[in-house]
Amino acid sequence: MKFSTPLIVTADLALAKQFYQEVLGLSVVLDFGANVTLDGGICLQTLDTWKDFIGTEDITFSPNSSELYFVEEDFDEFLQTLSRFQLHYVHPLKEHRWGQRVVRFYDPDGHIIEVGESLAAVCRRFLAQGMTQEEIALRMDIPLSHVLELLA
Repeated sequence: MKFSTPLIVTADLALAKQFYQEVLGLSVVLDFGANVTLDGGICLQTLDTWKDFIGTEDITFSPNSSELYFVEEDFDEFLQTLSRFQLHYVHPLKEHRWGQRVVRFYDPDGHIIEVGESLAAVCRRFLAQGMTQEEIALRMDIPLSHVLELLA
């Protein structure tokens, strides 16, 4: 068995497509009308067809129990891009204990979107701040060999 793709349900497909294209820079790969595949493998499905597929009217948005996770190499530039949009944030910019900066916000249907600084970018940022590779490994709580791979 092989995992194929995440599928998220949207109440307004046009609005969801616009959000993912403008805020996250994704492109439409396939558009079947009620189902759209974006690059990166995310599928958007209309609410009406989803109700029909699973045989229920009981659909709940915004459970705060899952997210779509994206990684960004140029995190500062991405934050500048985000500032152009009126978003509902789960939380503002934060830095996790291992040094990775992240931001979480909701898409138009209440699905959580996380965008995190790539671990390679975290290593490069720490290196630019004067940390040694060994110090980076300790700070990020990852093996030195992984730091070396990320910096290669």
